[in-house]
Amino acid sequence: MKKEMFIEGMSCNHCKGRVEAALNGIDGVHAEVSLEDKKAVLKLSHPVEDDLLVKAVTDAGYEVVEIK
Repeated sequence: MKKEMFIEGMSCNHCKGRVEAALNGIDGVHAEVSLEDKKAVLKLSHPVEDDLLVKAVTDAGYEVVEIK
């Protein structure tokens, strides 16, 4: 399963690393973050609730705009 998460507030590679670490810390999630596109592409090995994904990014200090 694949999802795209659009994120506001990332401005540098440190931000990218924090978001990737937060998302990759969730069981079954592999995330790759693009600063240019302001999004994370998530590959899920099993279903993961959007609320859990949003909480991880929010706790890292960033804002989730949309998940597709």
